[in-house]
Amino acid sequence: MMAALAPGFLALGAFMAVVPLLRRENTPARSLLTGVSFVLLLRYFHWRVTETVPPPGLTADFLIGLPFMLAESASLIAVALSMLFLSRTIDRSGAAKVDNRASDPAAPLIDMFICTYNEDKSILERTIIGATGMQYGNYRVWVLDDGRRLWLRRLAQELGCRYLARTDNRHAKAGNINHALRHVSELPQPPDFIAILDADFVPRPDFLSRTISLMDDAGIGVVQTPQHFINPDPIQSNLGATDVWPDEQRFFFDILMPAKDAWGVAFCCGTSSLIRYGALMQIGGFPTDSVTEDYLVTLRLKELGFNTIYLNERLTIGLAPEGLKEYITQRGRWCLGFMQIVRGRSGPLSRHSKLPFIDRLSLVDAFMSWTAVYGTKMFGLVVPWLFLLFGIKAVQADLSELLRYFLPFYVWHGLTMAWLSRGRSLAMMTDVSQLVAAPAVLKAVATGLLKPKGHKFKVTAKGGERGRKFVEWPLLRLYGGALIITLAAIAYAFILHLRGESIAYGGLALAWSLYNALILTVVCFVCIEQPRKRKAERFNRNEPILVHQGGKSYLARLGDISISGARLIDPDPPAIGSKLECQIYGRSIGSVVVRRTRNGFAVRFEESMDIRVHAIRAFYAGEYVRAYRGIRAIPVGKALLLRLFG
Repeated sequence: MMAALAPGFLALGAFMAVVPLLRRENTPARSLLTGVSFVLLLRYFHWRVTETVPPPGLTADFLIGLPFMLAESASLIAVALSMLFLSRTIDRSGAAKVDNRASDPAAPLIDMFICTYNEDKSILERTIIGATGMQYGNYRVWVLDDGRRLWLRRLAQELGCRYLARTDNRHAKAGNINHALRHVSELPQPPDFIAILDADFVPRPDFLSRTISLMDDAGIGVVQTPQHFINPDPIQSNLGATDVWPDEQRFFFDILMPAKDAWGVAFCCGTSSLIRYGALMQIGGFPTDSVTEDYLVTLRLKELGFNTIYLNERLTIGLAPEGLKEYITQRGRWCLGFMQIVRGRSGPLSRHSKLPFIDRLSLVDAFMSWTAVYGTKMFGLVVPWLFLLFGIKAVQADLSELLRYFLPFYVWHGLTMAWLSRGRSLAMMTDVSQLVAAPAVLKAVATGLLKPKGHKFKVTAKGGERGRKFVEWPLLRLYGGALIITLAAIAYAFILHLRGESIAYGGLALAWSLYNALILTVVCFVCIEQPRKRKAERFNRNEPILVHQGGKSYLARLGDISISGARLIDPDPPAIGSKLECQIYGRSIGSVVVRRTRNGFAVRFEESMDIRVHAIRAFYAGEYVRAYRGIRAIPVGKALLLRLFG
């Protein structure tokens, strides 16, 4: 066994010796690590194809083994393409300069579109307040209401922005934006640029002034910025890993999009983007032949010579899907929309498309990630069962052989991905998130490829009651059943019906099944939704603030804060119901004591519109929302153990 482990240890030692000499932003350094990973992948792939496929024939081994090998081959192609794109990266922050346009009334006119359908007032109020507080000299804010709500019209008027509604919901979000484009095109002064915000994304004051500077290049059609979230996603919250593990989108926005941008294939993600109005009108507005109209905007603009670039700065803060059902719905919609693109005239193999080769290759990369990777994950749950329960040997290898060929690639590639992503990529957590979304994704793949037209846009619900524990039973039944079968297969093969073949070749199936059992256990816990007590996220602080009460002033320590209240540390707390003034957010804010705590008291801020406007702008403009800079595996593992056994 030590001989089988030796190549893996060699890969580990070589990586640890080389990586301290390298810089993440350096293209040759990134190419070296991804290149070695690719070579080790080829070594494994050659062995897998030539040595492990069952002999051809009408046997169960071959009829299962060949499709699994083909699926795994497609998955490895997806891995190879991802490594190609990750071999470069770019940071455009140095080119994004705030200049006199931030205060010049004659600056290019920007129309900010806030797209909404059914979101709560508390969500929309934050977004509108943030949007109307931009540090930019010439812009208009429009609320595009596809819900046709009277209260929202009144709120828009109260907060000083424009309101638009239409008589139907044709083509969902894309149709809503196109209706607004037609309206502003008929105004005496049409815009120069369009900024898109989803209803739950609050912009920072410098969102427009940072992105507009990159539009000085007339060849830029879209400036896309990342999506950051104020709340944990369902995987974070349901595993109790909010403080040690980032939301699932961090790898995409922090690592993959800068890499795509370096290759010239970054793409529009809808919200938090700035789009050149003239270019958008040349393509007829937002395309409506995919439910992911944003990606399609990039492709249609690229055909006319307008590029999409990516500014990796936290300029907007939104809401991640708050429940597992919403999380799955969102991923399914993304996948369905992409399959519609693949089948349409902007697909990678389309003869009607004018896209260059690198854009087509990027589309193939995304296609393989949606199809092959998720399909192979599900295949990988079943193959070890078949051997342990029925003796079907789809992979003709034992554990020691696999370790010699697969372990060096696994070690090097895993460490490379962790290094490139600053820890945002851990294989186990990737497997968990992919399995959670796999049923919806694979359904969307089949639906989108077989029937690319006629699908409705499914809105990701935000807000609502989240105060109770909830079980996502369909998913739990699926993966709970898979876990039971996995454990039963292990017990059957190694306890109830021990065979010589199981001892000789079962090591691979056993190790594989044990890993699957671990991942499935974690997925089952993800399916149990944990209650969320507050709608307004609170963030820990540790700083002194001035408190005024009854003509006296004193210092208390701020324990945590949200846009609606705060917790203060004070050995002599005032009585519940007391009114006081707290020096927070750069001004004195009226507050009411609502409860005592172990070491102090909690306050609720005044509900006046003036106070709320100031608090919301100050909160989202400040550094209260933490950004993940690096993740370590040990705290993540500790959080998982506490969730599973605590």
